Amino acid sequence: MREKISTYIGHLLCLQPSRLRRNCGQGSGETVLHGTAILDGQWVSSCRVNLEESKPSCMSDHMTIRKSNENGIDVEHHADQANGSFSHVVINMIGMLIGLGQLSIPYAMETGGWTSIFLLIGLGIIAAYSSLLLGKCLDKNPKLISYRDIAQQAFGTKGKFLTSTFIYMEIFMALVSYTISLHDNLITVLAGTHIKVPWTKLSTSQLLTIIAVLIALPSLWLRDLSSVSFLSSGGIVMSLLIFVSVASTAIFGGVKPNHSIPVLHIHNIPTIFGLYIFSYAGHIVLPNLYKAMKDPSRFAKASILSFTLVTALYTALAFVGARMYGPEVNPQITLSMPRHLLLTKIALWATVLTPMTKYALEFAPLAIHLEQKLPVKMSSKLKMIIRGSVGSLLLVLILALALSVPYFEYALSFTGSLVSVGICVIFPCAFYCKICWGQISKPVLMLNFTLIAFGSLLGVLGTISSSKLLVKSLQKRAHLA
Repeated sequence: MREKISTYIGHLLCLQPSRLRRNCGQGSGETVLHGTAILDGQWVSSCRVNLEESKPSCMSDHMTIRKSNENGIDVEHHADQANGSFSHVVINMIGMLIGLGQLSIPYAMETGGWTSIFLLIGLGIIAAYSSLLLGKCLDKNPKLISYRDIAQQAFGTKGKFLTSTFIYMEIFMALVSYTISLHDNLITVLAGTHIKVPWTKLSTSQLLTIIAVLIALPSLWLRDLSSVSFLSSGGIVMSLLIFVSVASTAIFGGVKPNHSIPVLHIHNIPTIFGLYIFSYAGHIVLPNLYKAMKDPSRFAKASILSFTLVTALYTALAFVGARMYGPEVNPQITLSMPRHLLLTKIALWATVLTPMTKYALEFAPLAIHLEQKLPVKMSSKLKMIIRGSVGSLLLVLILALALSVPYFEYALSFTGSLVSVGICVIFPCAFYCKICWGQISKPVLMLNFTLIAFGSLLGVLGTISSSKLLVKSLQKRAHLA
């Protein structure tokens, strides 16, 4: 029954069939954090796949093969043609972008002032522009498939390594933020619950979070990627439920949006920059969306439309949330909603369930990469034990960090400023300048250098600001303890 539901949702959300590598000794998977998932650079499908056997147990419509091109770059070659329509790509792109960042947008506006919305809109424009640059890089060398392929084309093995490091850093840090969100919302949705373990000093909220993570832990041992596909679809639905519930509160919840929003708090801009840019972090997936299109020439229009709609939704959510709750708005908007409303309960449960769908989904690329490094002669059972054990240890580390640093807004801002700005702004501009050097006009070249400098400056300032606030919060917590 679960597989039928997964298949239906997969088709509904236009997920493309999974592409597998014929040579398991090459390449590694990629993923995106905020919505739809990518495994091995392609959409997870409901096709039943066994990681140990590295082959599909059903007929797949697509297959890719890893080969090195004339420049020695490891890229994927399609065995068939892409069939994604314009609407499919727009839906997938919007679903990819709307995620964890939407929880903090109203708080960011209230903290930075209503004029900070121009920063949010400006970053949306920059993110859309950098997505077009990735498309131009793919046009330059049609053999390139993934974000990391573009990095290797531009800067060789070192560029690919640096990009991969940023990708996995974002995955890890975002999962810490997801777990913090799980902790904060779980104690709210289960208000009145009291759990006490005599031999520990853990609070009820911490114990509930540990229980929730332990419930999700077995998903890391899954060998069938169709289950991961089901989790992926569930994560997207949860993100959409959160957005709709929060937006509907202003209409049906009886909360009047009559709070005034400050004009500008310039000293808070570096901190909220990380929150804003994290909300647009999804560029890892864009090359795959480009390659999935029947007509790649329409990718620019699809990208512009998607980022425009998402920016409009974020802007509306920011104004509505800040106007409804004013200075009391929580860094997670779901925690500001009236507790008695059904919409609040839906939003809270969706926020609680979302992290639990992310663990196996985000670990899958690492699991694939890990298995590729294990000896071919090793038994499938031993591979499963190693993969599951490594995943379990990582999840325990993520849980420990989330419980030790329970400051959602600072963790998210730190992630955005340190990592997301590189993936969304700095890297695409640098890739484009390197790959298309000599064919770029001086004004465009200066524009890209300016964006690189702008992203680097705000990234450094945002990282320093969020780090200081995080340290101060931890020191205050230690003092109170």
